[in-house]
Amino acid sequence: MAKSIMIQGAGSNVGKSVLVAGLARAFANRGLQVRPFKSQNMSNNAAVTADGGEIGRAQALQALAARVQPHTDMNPVLLKPETETGAQVIVQGQRFTTSKARDYAALKPKLMPAVLDSFYRLAAGVDLVLVEGAGSPAEVNLRGGDIANMGFAEAAGVPVILVGDIDRGGVIAQLVGTHVVLDKGDADRIVGFLVNKFRGDVSLFQGGMAAIADRTHWAALGVVPWFADAVKLPAEDAADLPVRAADDGFRIAVPKLSRIANFDDLDPLKLEPGVSVQIVGPGQAIPGNVDLILLPGTKSTIGDLAYLRQQGWDIDILAHVRRGGRVLGICGGYQMLGHTISDPQGIEGTAGTYPGLGLLDVETVMHPEKRLAGVTAVHSASGHPVSGYEIHIGTTTGPDCTNHWLTIDGVGHGAASGNGRVSGCYLHGLFSQDEFRTRFLSDLGVAPSGLAFDQTVDNTLNALAKHLEEHLDLDAILAMSATVKP
Repeated sequence: MAKSIMIQGAGSNVGKSVLVAGLARAFANRGLQVRPFKSQNMSNNAAVTADGGEIGRAQALQALAARVQPHTDMNPVLLKPETETGAQVIVQGQRFTTSKARDYAALKPKLMPAVLDSFYRLAAGVDLVLVEGAGSPAEVNLRGGDIANMGFAEAAGVPVILVGDIDRGGVIAQLVGTHVVLDKGDADRIVGFLVNKFRGDVSLFQGGMAAIADRTHWAALGVVPWFADAVKLPAEDAADLPVRAADDGFRIAVPKLSRIANFDDLDPLKLEPGVSVQIVGPGQAIPGNVDLILLPGTKSTIGDLAYLRQQGWDIDILAHVRRGGRVLGICGGYQMLGHTISDPQGIEGTAGTYPGLGLLDVETVMHPEKRLAGVTAVHSASGHPVSGYEIHIGTTTGPDCTNHWLTIDGVGHGAASGNGRVSGCYLHGLFSQDEFRTRFLSDLGVAPSGLAFDQTVDNTLNALAKHLEEHLDLDAILAMSATVKP
């Protein structure tokens, strides 16, 4: 019968997702059947699953670490922010509703049955379920109706390990303070703690670990040194995207849209030694010396098109094209490149037709049905097979669609301008394919590097697992896990 343990954080971004991925690979390397689980995630960086749904990208990486296919049960509730105060609610892989933040508290208790249903189904026939919390249980104002942290731990009877981030400073206060603000029942659910992201000699923090243990009576499970190669793993949060100036080599600029989504397209490119990827933040101009502007996906195409214009990036993009530069749009970025985006039903806000950038002779019409599927395509110029996924609403048509550079089931996909300098498509994940990425970059003058992206990620997961084996008491973690009892 499966056992389970939950990793919660003393704050956001303490490294829970990476730790769960590393633990999943470490225990899988020991021969255990492991499954990752996160009851509630908030991210526009989603992955398409084989069972036809979507989950947070972090859980897809954790599934890869566990050497299993991603499944919607691994992340039964996914919140995809559409505005500052509202989000689309995905339940067990499919759109359930759109909710304002103030209304979500009342909705959460209604989602707990689906959360537990997914958890128990996932646990059936495996050895270990590694559960990741969301945010921090120290946010006790959110405890009522909670499905993400202690509310789930209580409902499912799962013990908790609390993680502190020493890189931020104040880690003793993080962990001890969490103990203080939790009610006794929740504090007692925590069976151990660990400290993450330590730089330097970990032995220097022995006194700190003892101080935390003395004040909380939780077991000290170890100090995890900074794992520099974590940058080789796909980022979950847009906040983790670096905003920096472009280095030498082939320069790609990516405007950081306010609702940027599915930015895992950038992960293989940023690892290419001959390529520098610059994320252009709000208030910054797109540099005039870049070779390619990549317009990424977005959860709100029309809203982010307005945001792009507010930043003045439309002027930068048009100037880049006049200088002979190249532009590639993926998904929402592709839609922005056309003449118009029509939203007759007001799916993304106020119904109407909105002007695009006019760089492709195409038009997009929004409709409520979401295209959500894994896709196998063929690169038209080379004949290389390309696997990826589509996750979008809207259909794009127009004369430039005859200049496609991919075909899907023999049908052209995407569009390109007559001179080939502006192009776009709906397919995410295509740069993960080594042959396609090499051909794409070679056509732009970048020498082949031999980067094997998937192998690099897999090697990094193995290195992470070894790192955790060396610095944490994994036997104690396994012993602390509780048997799942539906």
